[in-house]
Amino acid sequence: MPAPKYIQELLKNIPQKSGVYQYYDKDDKLLYIGKAKNLKKRVTSYFTKKQEHGKTRVLVSKIHDIKYLVVSSEMDALLLENNLIKKHQPRYNVALKDGKTYPWICIKNEPFPRVFQTRNVVKDGSAYYGPYMSVRLVKTLLDFFHQLYPLRNCSLNLTDKNIKEEKLKVCLEYHIGNCLGPCEDKQSAKEYHMGIEHIKQIIKGDIKSVIQYLETSMLNFSDKMEFEKAQLIKDKIDLLSNYQAKSTIVNPKINNVDVFTILSQETTAFVNYLKINSGAIIQAHTLELNKKLEETEEELLQLAIVELRQRFKSTSNTIYCSHSLDNVWDDLNVIIPKIGDKKKLIDLSLRNAKYMLLDLQKRKINNVEKQDNKRILEQLQKDLHLISRPKHIECFDNSNIQGAYPVAACVVFKNAKPSKKDYRHFNIKTVVGPDDFASMEEVVYRRYKRLLDEEQPLPELIVVDGGKGQLSSAVKSLDKLKLRGRIAIIGIAKRLEEIYFPEDSVPLYLDKRSESLKLIQQLRDEAHRFGINHHRKQRGKDSLGTSLDKIDGIGSKTVEMLITHFGSVKKVMEAKNEELIKLIGKSKAEKIKKS
Repeated sequence: MPAPKYIQELLKNIPQKSGVYQYYDKDDKLLYIGKAKNLKKRVTSYFTKKQEHGKTRVLVSKIHDIKYLVVSSEMDALLLENNLIKKHQPRYNVALKDGKTYPWICIKNEPFPRVFQTRNVVKDGSAYYGPYMSVRLVKTLLDFFHQLYPLRNCSLNLTDKNIKEEKLKVCLEYHIGNCLGPCEDKQSAKEYHMGIEHIKQIIKGDIKSVIQYLETSMLNFSDKMEFEKAQLIKDKIDLLSNYQAKSTIVNPKINNVDVFTILSQETTAFVNYLKINSGAIIQAHTLELNKKLEETEEELLQLAIVELRQRFKSTSNTIYCSHSLDNVWDDLNVIIPKIGDKKKLIDLSLRNAKYMLLDLQKRKINNVEKQDNKRILEQLQKDLHLISRPKHIECFDNSNIQGAYPVAACVVFKNAKPSKKDYRHFNIKTVVGPDDFASMEEVVYRRYKRLLDEEQPLPELIVVDGGKGQLSSAVKSLDKLKLRGRIAIIGIAKRLEEIYFPEDSVPLYLDKRSESLKLIQQLRDEAHRFGINHHRKQRGKDSLGTSLDKIDGIGSKTVEMLITHFGSVKKVMEAKNEELIKLIGKSKAEKIKKS
């Protein structure tokens, strides 16, 4: 379909120069920003070629006005495009996303700079290094810096005036050797700032220069016969050498290089950036891009390279890349490695991009699960006629064999999923003999008395494994605690999976295929499993106790040692006297043999 006449008139005037073009709709709203080596060819192609992708066809149908800016080179066009997209964020342009805020290392702009971790980059003159993909890595680096140079971590205002007027006092950090006391002028500003400069060099990957400086200082102290000071510097050199060995991942000759790779799927792409100095990664970041017009990976990568190099102020003149690009950078050497250490860096970068892609897929799956769980809980609310959606459910089950080893279990589900850290076991304390009703009354009372005392959140629904009897017992405890009406409670009987409500003799029968019933059954079965496991442990402990640790003079540690060594009580009792004597001594061995 030919372009409208007003568009054809606009196209006639577009020059065949490098530049940036902008599309506007009939309301003068910016739709899209693009760059081109030849503006006329690129813009005309939108209206003369058949567009395969639906989104592009929709964009073209909305274009009512075209504006353009001519620049001197394709590189300038790429930079201008990037800046304009960030400023205006047009609907049909790629969206650059960071996902989450990553940690940075801040060297504070102050007389005696502090060095610490932050997630907020503030334009206050401080130096920021990062972002880092791992908080753990940042903490490791900060610990390493403090091992090398005892830096202050207080927030005192260490101005010359305050120090000279002795307004400040050293704290515990000075006395335990973590700080050299600049607040009382015990450490000069020159010495302190030398440590800060070395830290900056280490962060940038220039460890070699720091080691050379320290080696010179060590030799100077040695020549002056100040061997203790020389030894302290040698310890720092050893720390740095060890750090350098661990941080180097490829040939140390690979220096001041940027690595860029991309992985994409239908609507999203991830570009990973690594900064390499002396064979070590000193910076890493992954950028998420949301596609809008089926852009190619090469187009996305080119855009991301401009964005990331600007963001991290990269001055490297060499780029290793996963894709072949039209090199618009006159001062850059773009390499696509095929073998060796350079290819290893590409593979490492691709792995990082892949992890981010997998993370996105997991997030999508989790979102679907959350929606499903929400729907299931809403259905449960409807089926059980509850006032609110039961996001927090607790289920109780008793376990005993003819009254022996009575225990109970409480399992907790949050948003229809097990919250295992909240599970609780109970040993029955007040009930003698096989009395399921009294046991249920005890554990429900103990559970919610404790939650009330500790001001912990209460569940919206309690499920009791059992019929009317167990349910009535649990309700008695809720009455004692004045929780009746605040928490919904039901019982589930095993035989026909009847659902019982308090003071209602007629059970509710849910459809056997119902998701509500399946969730209640899952709660019941999980409570049963959890309770049985605890019950077995109690029986096991007791069987050991009756046979070994009830022998006078044989304690629990001795029992544990014997069972660990022999494997069972039976094998302990059958063991030869010499073997027992060797393990626990003659006196205890004789007691076991006599028992």
